[in-house]
Amino acid sequence: MTGGTYEHDAITFNVRRALDQRLTGKPRRPCGPNLKIIVQGKARYPDCLVTCAPIKRGTTVIDDPVVVIEVISEDSARTDRIEKVREYQATASIKRYIIVEQRGVGALVLERDGDRWHAIAATEGDSLAMPEIGVDVPLAEFYAGLEFREPDAG
Repeated sequence: MTGGTYEHDAITFNVRRALDQRLTGKPRRPCGPNLKIIVQGKARYPDCLVTCAPIKRGTTVIDDPVVVIEVISEDSARTDRIEKVREYQATASIKRYIIVEQRGVGALVLERDGDRWHAIAATEGDSLAMPEIGVDVPLAEFYAGLEFREPDAG
């Protein structure tokens, strides 16, 4: 997505920073949003992805993402929650797809278990375990520096 909000940009930056801090020195690499993946014949540019394979200089396509993270917006909600779920589930290398909210602290985590997928809702105070890449990240880190107002009652 181009032309996103400040919150989208800040969350995407925080996701990459949190993963990069935990993966430095390991054979895993967080990337995005400028590198694409091909899923069911479509090019997708996830906000963040993690691959466990070496990345050659000049690479523009990541062939085997393991974790994919999208920061959802009103414009991308249907695509992220329906189309991309099907595409990512059909991609054997993807073990975890995390849809991160940008209007408040929350995420939907879809994890592969053999041929099945399980959905887990995460909210403030929860931590996101990503055993396929050996990290655990408090969801709050994705929202560092952001404040969300309670909606007006009325």
